[in-house]
Amino acid sequence: MNTSGPVDQGLRLIPFRGLRYVPERVGSLAAVTSPPYDVVVRPDGLHHLESADPHNIVRLILPQADTARDRHRQAAETLDRWLAEGVIAPDPDPVLYVYEQRNDEILQRGLIGALALSPAAEGIVLPHEDVMDDVVADRAELMRTTGAHLEPLLLTYRGDGGTPTGAGAVIDRTVLREPLLATTTEDGFRHRLWAVTDPSDRREIETDLARHQALIADGHHRWATYLRLQREQSAPGPWDYGLVLLVDTARHPLQVRAIHRLLRGLPVSRALKALTGHFRVQRVEGPLPRALDVLAEAATVGNAFLLAGDGGFHLVDRPDPALLARTVRADRPDAWRTLDATVLHSALLDEVWRIPDAPEHIGYIHDTAAAVEQAERLDATAVLMHPVREEVVRDLARQGVTMPRKSTSFGPKPATGLVMRSLALD
Repeated sequence: MNTSGPVDQGLRLIPFRGLRYVPERVGSLAAVTSPPYDVVVRPDGLHHLESADPHNIVRLILPQADTARDRHRQAAETLDRWLAEGVIAPDPDPVLYVYEQRNDEILQRGLIGALALSPAAEGIVLPHEDVMDDVVADRAELMRTTGAHLEPLLLTYRGDGGTPTGAGAVIDRTVLREPLLATTTEDGFRHRLWAVTDPSDRREIETDLARHQALIADGHHRWATYLRLQREQSAPGPWDYGLVLLVDTARHPLQVRAIHRLLRGLPVSRALKALTGHFRVQRVEGPLPRALDVLAEAATVGNAFLLAGDGGFHLVDRPDPALLARTVRADRPDAWRTLDATVLHSALLDEVWRIPDAPEHIGYIHDTAAAVEQAERLDATAVLMHPVREEVVRDLARQGVTMPRKSTSFGPKPATGLVMRSLALD
């Protein structure tokens, strides 16, 4: 996203006293981390993380109880207990953090801090996806009850490129020092975290970021939650800021992946029958990587989806123009009208299959193989999507047009559990 143009009031990232695991009190830092809450594949992924270490962060971000109220209370009690027992402890002083993720192919570095909140209309932090009210309500109650931000959102901005200056120069100097922590998670990513304590470094970061705006890459529901909780407050305070990771994509381009749909209660046979006259349907040979290659090729021509769940794969493409004209909103840019997610929700889910966009009917799954496995186990339909090009996301965000919810998955995402923010300490 080209965000180097004039911004009336740019990004303001302030230090905070991070809550971090005490290494001596847990099996390993890797064993207590988790992907973001909405990437954990329930129930298998949840059980795996819970068994990795009794103090895994998933017990805070996805607590298990019979009611939502009990879940949130349980998370708050767990956090309080871990703090009392010294499993988690606050850093002594407010700082900004430099965070690095690396594997054999990817190097990503950014800044973790508390970012001043602003509505989308101010053009400082731009969303690109719609959100689901029930998810925002649930995350809001979790944050209220725990009084904490447990996961940093992933936001991107576009630096000037070339020789690093400002925040980029501070990051480059900081990573030459010994980190606060270093660990390698089971996905092969190596994580390191440093504290930025020098006042001149902080001023350099502040001056640089004030020239930029950011795109929400991952965490739309949590950003909407931040804004909702801020509106509830009667006076300025810690709720005016939210925990984020800011990454300069001029230096560290992100990957964009698709988020797939699991249609509970809709067997593949019934899904395919309803498509007659609306889309072309072709059976595709597996295995999964080969079928995804077919989907990618079809996506270069137009809207295309891959259905799975009956042991095979079915390419769905070439939608009927009359169906699209009848179901897709005409008051949006062409780039929005032709998105696969737009066509899926407007034409297929709403019109052809008539499936409500509610959690009991539709699951959103980031991992392709997991989507197929769950569909086959539940006699359901997995709709596999092809990723949206990053420039499409940027262009729509610039126009103030949000994409259908769960249209993209940017990454790599920050590991949850390396640093948290307690609002009571700010």
